[in-house]
Amino acid sequence: MKPDASLRDHLVKLLDWKDSHATFDAAVEGVPIEDRGKIPPGASHSLWQLVEHLRLAQHDIHDFCVHAEYEEMDWPDDYWPFDPVPPSETAWDESLAGYREDRALMIELARNESIDLHARIPHGTGQSYLREILLVADHNAYHIGQIVLVRKLLGCWPAA
Repeated sequence: MKPDASLRDHLVKLLDWKDSHATFDAAVEGVPIEDRGKIPPGASHSLWQLVEHLRLAQHDIHDFCVHAEYEEMDWPDDYWPFDPVPPSETAWDESLAGYREDRALMIELARNESIDLHARIPHGTGQSYLREILLVADHNAYHIGQIVLVRKLLGCWPAA
C-alpha cells in the first residue's frame, strides 16, 4: 500500500461522509418545490440559496485546484444567489446535479496518485491540494447542516 493511500481513502469518505451527520443527498431528498425558495424565521437563506452556494463554492475550489488560468470569483456576489427562489423549474435539479458532479471531481482529485496532496498548488498563494480538499469537506458539512436546520424550521424534515 502506498504511504498516502490511507489518507486518500479518508479524504474520499470525508467528501461524502455518512457516519456523523446527514449527507448532502439525504439533506436535499424530497424537498417540496414550494419550500425551496422560502426563508423561515430565524434563518438567513433559503434552501435554494444554500444548495446553489454549495455548488458554486465547490465548483470554484475544484476549478482553482486544476486550472492554472483560474480567475478568482468576487465574494460574496459570485458565491450566493441573490434571489431566494430558484430562477426556473429546472434550476434546483441542475444545481443538485452540478454539486454531485463537482463532488465526484473532488473525489477524483483526492484519489489521483499523480498529485502530491501536500504540494502547493502551482498557481496558488501557498494553498496545498490537501487544504483545498479539506476546505470543501468542511464547508459542505457546515452548509449541509444549515440545509437540515432550514428544513426543520420549514417543517419538511425529514423527507416524507
